Amino acid sequence: MRQYLNWKTYLALIAVFIVGASLYYTNQLAGKLADEEKKKVEELAAALKTLVTSKNDQETAFASTIITQNTTIPLIVTDEKIRIIDSKNIDTVHAISPGRVVVEKLEEFKRLHPPIPADYGTGKNYVYYGESYLLTQLRYFPYVQLGIIMLFLAVVVIALSAANRSLQNQVWVGLSKETAHQLGTPLSSIEGWLELLREEDPNSEAAIEMQKDLDRLKLVADRFSKVGSAPQLEEENLVLRLEGIVEYMQKRAPKKVIISLHNTEAEIPVNISGPIFDWVMENLIRNALDAMAGEGKIDITVTNTPQQVWVDVQDNGKGIPGHQVKRVFTPGFTTKKRGWGLGLSLSRRIIEKYHHGSLFVKQSEVGRGTTFRIILRR
Repeated sequence: MRQYLNWKTYLALIAVFIVGASLYYTNQLAGKLADEEKKKVEELAAALKTLVTSKNDQETAFASTIITQNTTIPLIVTDEKIRIIDSKNIDTVHAISPGRVVVEKLEEFKRLHPPIPADYGTGKNYVYYGESYLLTQLRYFPYVQLGIIMLFLAVVVIALSAANRSLQNQVWVGLSKETAHQLGTPLSSIEGWLELLREEDPNSEAAIEMQKDLDRLKLVADRFSKVGSAPQLEEENLVLRLEGIVEYMQKRAPKKVIISLHNTEAEIPVNISGPIFDWVMENLIRNALDAMAGEGKIDITVTNTPQQVWVDVQDNGKGIPGHQVKRVFTPGFTTKKRGWGLGLSLSRRIIEKYHHGSLFVKQSEVGRGTTFRIILRR
């Protein structure tokens, strides 16, 4: 369960607790207020009976006072046949048909509370009543509070997420530029030693291969130096680009690993920044190699559609557990013993921010492999 417990979860739990406590307390208050209003209506029913049956002036005056003082509780008085005799505190000022409003309110009051009888000896009346405006507000208050809390939480989460992304961006840019700077000095030194090796044996196969790797290291340093600045996108043949990446990675992969490119068209023009797009593909292929025990296959499939180009990188490695799929792009998350967990997060940043596309896990199954999909716009 620890993987699901983060600061967002704790915020949600706190909000649920606050709303739950508020609902309980408000319901208690509403229940007490409803009991008080019921008592007042019972007093009103008794006062109505006193007005009809009593001949004592003081009693009738007191009963009139009780009836007059009720300015909050809406009520309707009916006879034994539920015919409306009188009503009070029901807003009919702006109604086109006041009588219809009172009838509708009577049906509503019947659903809310049982009537309170007023027995006059010669006949029986019934007092139907609703809830005061204050009690209605009190019942709806927790839901208004819930809406305010949820809105507040949404604002907090959005603000903290934006701040977190900004911090991640600063870390990525700083780390990348520092890496490029640190690589500069040893690369210059290696290039000097390589020149000395060529002077001794110009046709040395080792020197030729070392030059290729040196050029690759220079490209890596150049990629790191470009992180944080918007690259220039240029139209390139994606198939030709992928063929170069497959050829380079196949030479450096274990002998029992086969990397294959599948495409139905020889030329698929797309707008990309070649050096950093290569970085993404190399990251995905390297991850696929790490997921296999020195043998297996990696299939790169290119699908051309009128609006988009899909590049699927599929391996038959160990796969990703379902609960980790959503976390693979989180900076710092890694299942390897070594590594900073930045490769996939940087790859997604390159595809989404610089190429305006998307990168996601299309499918993964433990023991059967994983498929990453890159979507590029036409």
